[in-house]
Amino acid sequence: MNSALGLVLLGGMLAALFIVPTTTTPRWKWENIWGLGSGLALVLVPWPLAWLTVPHLMDVYRAAGFWPVALAFLFGIGWGLGGIFWGQAIVMLGLGLGTSIMVGLVNVFGSPVPLAIKDPAKLTSSGGLMLLLAMAILIVGVVICALAGKNRDLELAPKTPAAGGIAKKSFAVGLLFCLLAGALSAMNNFGPIFAQPVVKAAENAGASPLGSMNAMWAPLFTANYLVNGGYFFYLMFRRRTLPLLRTEGSPGYWLQALFMGIAWPMCLVVYGMGINRLGAYGAYTAYPMFLGAMILTGNAVGVMRGEWRGTSGRTRVLMVAGVLVLAMAFIVLGKANRLLGS
Repeated sequence: MNSALGLVLLGGMLAALFIVPTTTTPRWKWENIWGLGSGLALVLVPWPLAWLTVPHLMDVYRAAGFWPVALAFLFGIGWGLGGIFWGQAIVMLGLGLGTSIMVGLVNVFGSPVPLAIKDPAKLTSSGGLMLLLAMAILIVGVVICALAGKNRDLELAPKTPAAGGIAKKSFAVGLLFCLLAGALSAMNNFGPIFAQPVVKAAENAGASPLGSMNAMWAPLFTANYLVNGGYFFYLMFRRRTLPLLRTEGSPGYWLQALFMGIAWPMCLVVYGMGINRLGAYGAYTAYPMFLGAMILTGNAVGVMRGEWRGTSGRTRVLMVAGVLVLAMAFIVLGKANRLLGS
């Protein structure tokens, strides 16, 4: 149990760290780092990892059947579209408010919603009710962290315009984009839940319990990175920012894109290893923990980079309070997993 939870938390840490290059490549536009990171992620991880860890991979897909493989691919498309709406929602509502709403929605759509679809009776059991309590605690923690981040931004840069110099648009449209981003981004957790026949076929073919998930991740990742890579390369052509990939100092930027391309899919590979060891209901309880670890790591990186230096004591206390609430949610999620599996 402890090693499985450790893998889930490690996955969340990687999920926070993979986006660091987006803040350390100032001579590139955001479509450059995201587009190149998406392309490298597609080439370097899903299929090489699946071929190395799953014997007779094509036979595995034939044994699993068309629909489980197609579902994994469709969930990947949804996840990719969710990332695009996520960026637009941040522009419209701002980082603090937008992130708090979307992470809360991702938790709801990625954990209790699939449980209600697949095993509705469990949602009203003691374990299901404990899961809902943990979700509520985690969302409170997310909101507190978001408020701390909003206060920090106001205190350090009170006159900073909206991201990219774009004025914030309709609040209603921003909320709609949040809803779409939350629902679609949660689909990266639908694969482990609804495409299980692919995982079982991989295990039957001789793959290890840890490696069998890679047969499912390969089509899901492929769809996501095709959507993201295609969209961002389209932006590079439309905005004529493709030549920036060859600017002075770009080799160092390419190395950061390489890190992004490896860490991005590996965060879910490691997460998948963890939930595979948590039992039948691991994906439901571990997913909020994965997202919480991502938030905690993001805040820790911000502290180490001095992003909170110069803020008021009240703002720093608010940030610490949010972290403590998230830690409390982790404890409740562990209890929920034990009750659901009993």
